[in-house]
Amino acid sequence: MTTEISRTATDIFERMRTTNPLVQCITNYVAMNYAANVLLAAGASPAMVHTPEESGEFATIASALTVNIGTLSPDWVEGMIAAAKSANDADKPWVLDPVAHFATSYRRDTVAELLKLNPTVIRGNASEIIALGGGQSAGQGVDSGDPVEQAEEAARGLASMQGAIVAVTGEVDFVTDGDRSVRITGGSDLMAKVTATGCSLTALVGAYLGTAPDQAFEATVAAVGNFAVAGEIAAQTSNGPASFMTAFIDGLHNLDGETYARNLRIDPQ
Repeated sequence: MTTEISRTATDIFERMRTTNPLVQCITNYVAMNYAANVLLAAGASPAMVHTPEESGEFATIASALTVNIGTLSPDWVEGMIAAAKSANDADKPWVLDPVAHFATSYRRDTVAELLKLNPTVIRGNASEIIALGGGQSAGQGVDSGDPVEQAEEAARGLASMQGAIVAVTGEVDFVTDGDRSVRITGGSDLMAKVTATGCSLTALVGAYLGTAPDQAFEATVAAVGNFAVAGEIAAQTSNGPASFMTAFIDGLHNLDGETYARNLRIDPQ
């Protein structure tokens, strides 16, 4: 059944591919290459600008900013904060990916500072969102130990508290603004076998936000839906993680609006 949110997501999908938004990606060493290739294949333009000497200035010209704390260092944290402040000053949307924020005090402190800068979207796995909402998670490092459905209540509470969109990604994805919520079905088990898949989704959420900054909830749903559709299609011709990675990049590149709309499965909650 086609819903209003599905039609809006399809419209934003087509607009993103037409406008080629510039996305500043402050992400980790592991994810840089893959995230850049995902954005290029999907129709956006990545810029991996993180140093504090230029990250703040660059955030004012990018369509959107994404911040991933996967591999922290003092200089990178300084660059993240400078970029987020500049994005806010320039009224540009930005996404926070709080990778394993509960693992060390350095990560907890860094995320606390970034949350004060009011991210437009927070994207994480179930364990990260549960912990960010003040609950006890079963996560181990960057890996989630909790199912997405157990994070839904925490996601709604976090979204309301932060005034942000919260996206919980996993076997079935969940997106909420604290009031509206949807589940998105699709993807493949192989996505969890390819490093930086979640980090790359964070970057793609930035591309969609840059396309429709006044529709942050719908843009986030559209981006998560893009991954779900492309992942499900790629799995049909894949024999394992390596072939899936190639098929997924190709699938993002070849996906058109008709195929996106036909395969998008969104369940409003």
